[in-house]
Amino acid sequence: MRVVIGIDIGTTNTKAVCFSENGAVLASAGASYPVYTDADGRHELDPDHLLEAVVATLKEVVAKMVAAGLAGRGVKGQGLAGIGFSCAMHSLIAVDDDGHPLTRAMTWADLRSESYARALKGSETGSRIYAVTGTPIHAMSPLCKLLWMREEQPALFKRAARFISIKEYIWRRLFGKYRVDHSLASATGLFDIRRKIWNPESLELVGIDAGRLSEPVPCTYWEAGLLPGWASLGLPVDLPFVIGSSDGCLANLGTGAIGRGDTALTIGTSGAIRMTTTAPETDAKERIFSYVLADGYYVCGGATNNGGNVLQWYANQVLGRKGADADELERLVAEADQVAPGSEGLVFLPYLLGERAPVWDARAKGVFFGVRSIHEQRHFLRAVLEGVSLSLRQIGASLEETIGPIERIHASGGFIHSPAWLQLIADIFQKKVLVTGSADASAIGAAQLGLYALGIVPALDVAASLVKPEAVYEPDAARAAVYQKNFKIFTELYQRLRDLM
Repeated sequence: MRVVIGIDIGTTNTKAVCFSENGAVLASAGASYPVYTDADGRHELDPDHLLEAVVATLKEVVAKMVAAGLAGRGVKGQGLAGIGFSCAMHSLIAVDDDGHPLTRAMTWADLRSESYARALKGSETGSRIYAVTGTPIHAMSPLCKLLWMREEQPALFKRAARFISIKEYIWRRLFGKYRVDHSLASATGLFDIRRKIWNPESLELVGIDAGRLSEPVPCTYWEAGLLPGWASLGLPVDLPFVIGSSDGCLANLGTGAIGRGDTALTIGTSGAIRMTTTAPETDAKERIFSYVLADGYYVCGGATNNGGNVLQWYANQVLGRKGADADELERLVAEADQVAPGSEGLVFLPYLLGERAPVWDARAKGVFFGVRSIHEQRHFLRAVLEGVSLSLRQIGASLEETIGPIERIHASGGFIHSPAWLQLIADIFQKKVLVTGSADASAIGAAQLGLYALGIVPALDVAASLVKPEAVYEPDAARAAVYQKNFKIFTELYQRLRDLM
């Protein structure tokens, strides 16, 4: 039996899984790291903390594999066949001539470039860039981050030899080469997703040339032969490392959502809903993204800034339950589930961190609307869950307008451990929700892509078929009218309040 380790580098933690060619998760590990924020919209990670987390999770998984007799590479290629990577999108690190970081890693949640995004969005230049790159104009994108850095930190911008992402930093430290996979490149606003080259108009706009970026390579590209100094990992010297794809795209693969009408829905810290297509799709209203999954596959959809972090905020800041763990959060969800669908008319806009899809407004704010004397704490709790879910439903509506109907929803992320929230999604979308049983869909997707890149499975759809649903949630038709009414209020409320925010 051959296995591949999939590593997903996220904005709050890194996860690694050992995944077999038979579709089984045989070992896993995780590591977290601090996030650096401030009131100005800063949201950063330390690149070396990220590297340490990758090394720590890899060592832990390898140790578990050794204990289980899986790590060696014996006769007929049995055992560990390779390692594949997944990584969060939209990060930006400035590095010097020697590859040393001049900045921390700005994440997707960094909002300091919001004014530059607002000035570009809706312009002829912005619309052309969106059509070519598939990346909506928003403060999340490296395109807008570079505009901000050039104007606000000109000395640093000039000094930087290159501008890279989190995964590129890790790859450079492992192999001494600047490489970026087509998937992460396609989420920068700097990359032509059809020609697979850096987009000249984007580069001219931000004032750099392609020499200050990494070399784009297919998501199936792999290297073997780590730099000296990594012997402590205890890996075979010729072990292939597959560069992989982005976390959102790999969550589709990791949940098996690559067929027509199959839609991946993720709620972790943030959230997203995505369809897999065989060609890039852009939206005349510029609401959805179109990113590369692998050659011949694209993932189209939208991400929300506000997912499980909203529930965490409510527990911490409103209920005063600082540091509430997963078990306590699930107790809160169960408490909210005691309230009738619709929260007795209470509607919540969950825009605590501004918003990405489908409104693309970094200035958006959270709002409770329709508060009455009958509302108790549990109503507010349910409204929070419904608000996050209605936000995803709104993204889903724009996706259906552009690509076609949602047939089934494949769920991933930490929320899959909450039956009440999964049922809520099924009821709001009025679609069947399938759950594979693992929250680590992006890490599994990285391993599946590794199996394909290394020739262990013959096609990407075969890799996707290795994942089987363990639970199915059927929609309750009786609740549809209630949620449709609240959805109408939800969508109109933001439009009416937008100019006041």
